[in-house]
Amino acid sequence: MNDFTRHITNVSFLFLALSAPLSFLEAQPNHVELGAVTWLRDFDEATAQAQKTAKPILLLFQEVPGCMTCRNYGSKVLSHPFIVEAVEDYFVPLAIFNNRKGRDAQILEQYGEPSWNNPVVRFTDQAGHDLIDRLNGNYRPTGLIEHMMAAMQKSSIAVPEYLKLAHAELKMEEGGLDKVTFSMFCFWTGEKVYGQVDGVAYTEAGFMDGHEVVNVYFDPSKTSVADLIEAGKKGASADGIYCSAPVHEKAASALLSERAIHQAGQFRLDREPQYYLSKSKYRSIPMSRLQRTKVNALLGNGQNPEHLLSPRQLKMLQSPGQEVKYSRDDWMQLLLAVD
Repeated sequence: MNDFTRHITNVSFLFLALSAPLSFLEAQPNHVELGAVTWLRDFDEATAQAQKTAKPILLLFQEVPGCMTCRNYGSKVLSHPFIVEAVEDYFVPLAIFNNRKGRDAQILEQYGEPSWNNPVVRFTDQAGHDLIDRLNGNYRPTGLIEHMMAAMQKSSIAVPEYLKLAHAELKMEEGGLDKVTFSMFCFWTGEKVYGQVDGVAYTEAGFMDGHEVVNVYFDPSKTSVADLIEAGKKGASADGIYCSAPVHEKAASALLSERAIHQAGQFRLDREPQYYLSKSKYRSIPMSRLQRTKVNALLGNGQNPEHLLSPRQLKMLQSPGQEVKYSRDDWMQLLLAVD
């Protein structure tokens, strides 16, 4: 985690007492437990809309007002920009309060869900029948995305690349990232080379011991120091390696000369990281770190990166002065928030 990200905090939402009437739509952020998704609150309205649009239903059973688990699920999972966008674009979102009487209690009983419970998510067809197993006990963003993708596949809906990328990035963050630093003649080239490697979460261009270097943050379950060295050698971006762990030195010694292997020193971030992105029309779009890394690499290789961006991100490009769902600052904070 770099210094900038370390100081980024999750966007907080104001929690209000439960007093709003049950209406067709209940505005956010009145209930932090519901996150930033715009929910329907009536089962019959949701099934009617699902039948009209041929979309599956994302059925959230949530305690409102709720415990810390419920509040965290709203503020950290149901507020992630890519989750919000995919939920609203590909599903009919329906929220059922599991601590209310009346129609909520009837739907709770219909599905056999317990009252006063932590969040449970079901994915149903237009008639309200389960498409896949319910999501219960997994309160991570990856858990919800995995179920969303499974429900989309079950419904013959193509999963968008931005959602796949979000899942990959969050999964890497959950497992923990490793870091190694390479020196090369040009760190702009280095970021382009390493940004293409599957398993690289993000890169940082800068200086170390007077050399241009790139910090490479990677998922050790998907790639290795040896793989990165090989990719760097092919792309003329592995003149030297700065190691912070003996295991890295061991891997490097099998592929690089002894004089190319160094102990990690003080790193200074360049003022213009992800050069190709910074010089493109996409530079003003808030992106996650993995998105930025991949988009920069594609641009550096003369390729179109738009398949990695969501429709709302592209709308920001087409209408620069228009905010989409979030302010740009809030979007950036949520994408960079790391527990």
